[in-house]
Amino acid sequence: MLVNIQTQSQVIGYKSCITQMNFFLLFSVVDIFLLTIMAYDRFVAICHPLHYLVIMKPWICALLVLVSWIVNGSHALLQSLMVLRLSFCTDLEIPHFFCELNQVVHCACSDTFLNDMVIYFATVLLAGCPLAELLYTYSKIVSSIRAISSAQGRYKAFSTCASHLSVVSLFYCTGLGVYLSSAVTPNSRSTATASVMYSVVTPMLNPFIYSLRNKDLKSALRRL
Repeated sequence: MLVNIQTQSQVIGYKSCITQMNFFLLFSVVDIFLLTIMAYDRFVAICHPLHYLVIMKPWICALLVLVSWIVNGSHALLQSLMVLRLSFCTDLEIPHFFCELNQVVHCACSDTFLNDMVIYFATVLLAGCPLAELLYTYSKIVSSIRAISSAQGRYKAFSTCASHLSVVSLFYCTGLGVYLSSAVTPNSRSTATASVMYSVVTPMLNPFIYSLRNKDLKSALRRL
């Protein structure tokens, strides 16, 4: 997007488009997996605080992150190879501000049934399952926080996951909003505009959200 703004050109080559799509798939789904791992970390910290150091050992955390990268690297590669088997017309116009998988597949001249099946299966497996785990985890966290007798204890427990909950809400609400609205009213321009929220705005807000509990940042904001 920055290159397009700087060069005033929205043209992208075939290889560059596939590469861009591969990296977008990789980083976006890795983000989902990491948010899910962080939710489990908060669950253990709040619901099983005495066992936290035993359950969340450094090597287990490293293994979870490594598995996330391997699984999503394989998924991104699979989707890219599935697109490579399709035939496209020359001078193709993608109704988006980047090479989004669904938009690229639907611009193909050949049959896309197999691609659609792989996309739907991957969406359920790699996005639906983590979302279900997130909802289950936070239901347990909320029930544990409600069981705390003191108001100060409840506030302290909630503050440990407030930043993560904010990021999860932003990411999933904007992402689901884009794809649900596009399914109801397939307007490519509005879909592309809404996609800016989860692909650009949310990642830009992450450093600020995660730093809200930082005392230096709070004092700097007060001075500002």
